[in-house]
Parts: sequence; C-alpha cells; structure tokens
Amino acid sequence: MSFGNDPAVPAHTAPGTSLTAARRARELARTVGGRAVDVLVVGLGATGAGAALDAAARGLSVAAIDAHDLAFGTSRWSSKLVHGGLRYLASAQFDVAHESAVERGVLMARTAPHLVGAQPFVLPLTPLVSRGQAALAWAGFRAGDGLRLAARTARATLPVPRRLSAVETRHLAPAVRGTGLRGGLLSWDGRLTDDARLVTALARTAAGRGARVLTRVRALELTGSGARVRDELTGEEGEIRARAVINASGVWAGGLVDGIRIRPSRGTHLVLRSGLLGPVPAGLHIPVPGETNRFVLVLPQDDGRVYVGLTDEPVEGGVPDVPEVPESDVGFLLDVLASALDVPIRRDDVAGAFAGLRPLLDTTPATGSASAPRTADISRRHAVLTSPDGVITVVGGKLTTYRRMAEDAVDTTVAAHGLGAGPSPTAALPLVGAASPRILAALRAPHRLVRRYGTEAPAVHALGARDPRLREPVLEGRHPVTRAELLWAVRQEGALDESDLLDRRTRIGLVPSDRTTALEAAREVLGETLGSR
Repeated sequence: MSFGNDPAVPAHTAPGTSLTAARRARELARTVGGRAVDVLVVGLGATGAGAALDAAARGLSVAAIDAHDLAFGTSRWSSKLVHGGLRYLASAQFDVAHESAVERGVLMARTAPHLVGAQPFVLPLTPLVSRGQAALAWAGFRAGDGLRLAARTARATLPVPRRLSAVETRHLAPAVRGTGLRGGLLSWDGRLTDDARLVTALARTAAGRGARVLTRVRALELTGSGARVRDELTGEEGEIRARAVINASGVWAGGLVDGIRIRPSRGTHLVLRSGLLGPVPAGLHIPVPGETNRFVLVLPQDDGRVYVGLTDEPVEGGVPDVPEVPESDVGFLLDVLASALDVPIRRDDVAGAFAGLRPLLDTTPATGSASAPRTADISRRHAVLTSPDGVITVVGGKLTTYRRMAEDAVDTTVAAHGLGAGPSPTAALPLVGAASPRILAALRAPHRLVRRYGTEAPAVHALGARDPRLREPVLEGRHPVTRAELLWAVRQEGALDESDLLDRRTRIGLVPSDRTTALEAAREVLGETLGSR
C-alpha cells in the first residue's frame, strides 16, 4: 500500500508516480514477452530517464530499463552543479555554452526549482593568481552573466557577479589564507541538491505519464525492434519488443551497439566533514597552478559535508560498474587545496571519495591514439547516432543538458520510425515535487526536506509525526537523513535494497564509515516494508 493513499498523510504525491517493488513486478510481467511498446529506453541515468519522460509526455508507450538502479552510473557522481556553460566559452564552443545556460534556466525556473538553486562561488585572489589570470577570470564571469541574460534567466534567480575586497572574501570564505590576499571574485551558478534525486524525480514523473520504469533489468542484446533482457533479481530471460529503441547507457553505450566509441574521462571528488573548514558560506573556485582555465571546486552540502573536485583524467581499459579513486587524484586535489587554504587538510581528513566517468564521444581516428587530445579538451557536445539496424544512441553531453539530449533523441526516434507524436513538452513540464518558490516556502515541512522533496516534503515529514521512531536520524550527529526518508524511498521511489537507500536515494554511502553504521537501519526499513507485502 502506498502512503499516497493513506488518509493520515497529506496528498502531496502526484497520482501514478509511486515506484514500488510490486509495481515493478507487475509491469515487468506485462512487458517481457508482451505487446510491443512504442519506445524502449535502455539506461536510467539522467539522459535515459529524461528520454523516457520525453517520449511518455508525447503520448508514446514507453518501457525504460536499467541493469542496476536509477542513477547507478555517471549521474550520481557529478559535482552536483548545473553549469551555465562558462568553461565552453573559453574553448569557443558557443553553441554548447548557450545550450547549457538555457537548460540551467529551465531547471531553476520551471522544471525543478525545488532541486536546483543558486550557488555562490568565491575565487580568492591569492598570490598564486596573477593579475592577468584574475582579469581573465573576471572577463569570464562577466561573459557568464551575458549567457544568463541570453538564456533569459532572471537576475533574481542568478545574481550578478562582482568583485570582493579581501575582508569580504574572508567573510564568505573564512578558510582561505589571508596572507597576500588581494580580494576575490564572486560568481553564481546552479547547484543540485542531489543529482541522483533529480534522476529519481525524472523517473517518477515519467511513470506518472505511463512509462514502465524497470530497474534490475539488463539488456543482453539490442536490435532496432527490441531487446533480449534478463531480470537480475530472478535470472529469468525474455524479450521486450518495441517499435523503436533508444540506447542511453552512457559509458556502456558502446558495449550494446557496434561502432560507438566512448572515451571515458574520470572526475574525482573528495568528501570532507564540514567542520574541518569551519563555516562555509560560499563555494570556492581554486585555480589549478599552471592552468589558465581549470579550477578545483569546494562545494558545501546541506548534509554536513563538503565536496572537493574535480579531476579530468582519461580512463583506459574496461568500464567498471563503480569507478575507483586513485591516490594520485586524491593527492592532486589536496595539493590544490593547500595552495589556497589556511586550514591544513591531510589525507586522514578525507572521509570519503567518489569518481564518475563522463561518456565522451571519441571522434579521433581509430588508429591515431598517439595524437588523441586530452579528455579535458574533448567537446561536451552530445550526439544522436543511428545504427544500421535502427537503434538510436544518445551519448556525450553532460548532466545540465540531459533534457535537451533526451528531446533530440526522441525527435530522431519519432522521425526515423514514423511514430505518431508531437513536439517535446518537457521544457515546461514540472517534475514530481516542483512548485514556485512562493509555494515551496509556504510548505509545512523543514527546509531541508523541501529542498529534497519539494511539495512532497509535508508527506515525508508526516511519517515522523505518526511514528516518533521515524523522526530519528539514521546517523545521529553525522548526517540528517531520517528513517522516514528511507521508508519513503521504499514506498515511493523504487528502492529495492540497502545500496539503493544509502548510495542513491540518500548520499550516506559516500562516507564508508557512515554507510557501515547505517546498514542496520536500512535493513530494518526494507524488512518491515518489503517483507510486509
């Protein structure tokens, strides 16, 4: 039974958006060996979930599968930023920059204002930042504000950049070394509360439009008319028939469709306890010594942690399910921190680390690896490719532009397969939980829950009112997530096991010691909820 049907819980959950183990079982039975759907989407990261929503919102019948969970791959390892495209101006990728700024505005103003907000950043002008570098950075921030204007994002949503005095810089960034500090540059960008929560909202919104969202279903073989699949929970195999197939499996796309060459790039982040740096009112841009347009980001989170990233390193060999963090990346990030901070951060202070693989499309000659560019220099443009047997693959791009990637993939699919569907409505389609700032501010729920659940926050909060035990934090004093949030993830968000709960619906698992402590609570919630069905 869904809490959305419980009269004791406010009805803030949109009809049909609940993802449960029981719904998965029903829809999997209907889909495998059943009638052909209009579109089969393979991959449930941001782009795949976005494609499922886009196709379903046009009135097409949709099945979307993933071998693991929602946001299992790259979409949970990002910087949690919704970039306005500033870095792409520096490499003259003006179309990519404008597209990023437009999509940032869509997320912040229309589709997910509960999940995406304005984040201030300070670039401290330390002695290691030359006046020429500072002038170049300032010109870039002003150009970024021009992108905001061109994308028609209101200044109330993203304030104007400005110069800071040394005193103002230390106020917004107390951890920065004061010796020789000339001041700072303040800029703004979009920040996600949580990238995996964005994917969950996309999948649930697609489910509300009739899409069958099927996790733990692995595509073994793709053709233009469907896929041979395996239920990873039971081992049973079967066929899903479809009029069209979209391959949105990211760094794994080349393993399903011949001729797709991916050149993964690893981005690594460190996880610190926020107390190490003291108050962190703003994020930081710390220039990488010796680089003109590369920064390490220090990004405060709402859960008592701080992320420090990121690297951009090519990855050779096979693609792992969960990328490992090499010590060389950790050392690099700590060295850059040491160049600007007054607070020493040592290796033992790193509570956790994570790495994600960007699915960059390799367009270099197959035999010319010696002259291949750095992954940092490869374009972030996305591509929609059609295989000889009609499978549509969407690859490249980045989290910020997932919606445009999904729209382009579905446009190509509709045209190539003659599907009866109109234009994409997703630029104006609010995701589950979305509402105007005025409505969100008036909700009777803690601000932290509103930033994670939007209009569903009162329903999550009400669970604790009914059962005081559910109000308890899973990790007292170390992380704010409560048992009520774990229960909600099982009852509404499709969580099936401990990893779903700790590593994606919440981010407890980013710190291994916290994950170990929270395992018992996660197992109890799963046992009491799934065991009662």
